[in-house]
Amino acid sequence: MKMQDTRDIRADRSVVFAAILDPEVLKDCISGAESVTGNVTDGYEAVVTQKVGPVKATFKGAVQMSEIVENERLTISGEGKGGAAGFAKGGAVVTLEEVEPGLTRLSYDVEAKVGGKLAQLGSRIIDGFAKKMADQFFDRLKEGLEGPAETAPEAAEADETPKSGWFKRLTGRG
Repeated sequence: MKMQDTRDIRADRSVVFAAILDPEVLKDCISGAESVTGNVTDGYEAVVTQKVGPVKATFKGAVQMSEIVENERLTISGEGKGGAAGFAKGGAVVTLEEVEPGLTRLSYDVEAKVGGKLAQLGSRIIDGFAKKMADQFFDRLKEGLEGPAETAPEAAEADETPKSGWFKRLTGRG
């Protein structure tokens, strides 16, 4: 399956780029992530529990970052094994473009494959799940860097700084 989309994130390109490479940020952004460890050079190891249709599995996998052009683009590739549930593997090309000072357009182009019991669920279920996972990841990244979206007038009066420690560390705000 293939997917692509964009997000406009109110943060400098360098901050968005640093966030994508940070294991703490990755763990906060990946739905169901129990742990994400590692670094850009050696790669990351992740443990993620997900339910896809009737199949629930804990996936253990590895993620590599490559073709890195600092603050502009990178390729993320990974593979996870979920025991009897099967496997998932894929990659994403992520590009960052400065739309205006302090506003970054993140674009991604994802290709993924599944096998085992997961593949037997059918492409509609798998495609819908993959889109949901990608949307959640990039929405969480955006929210973590910008702060939660205002939903009521009281939100304007409240502290808009996200609770995530990684936001403060990456942006120096908080």
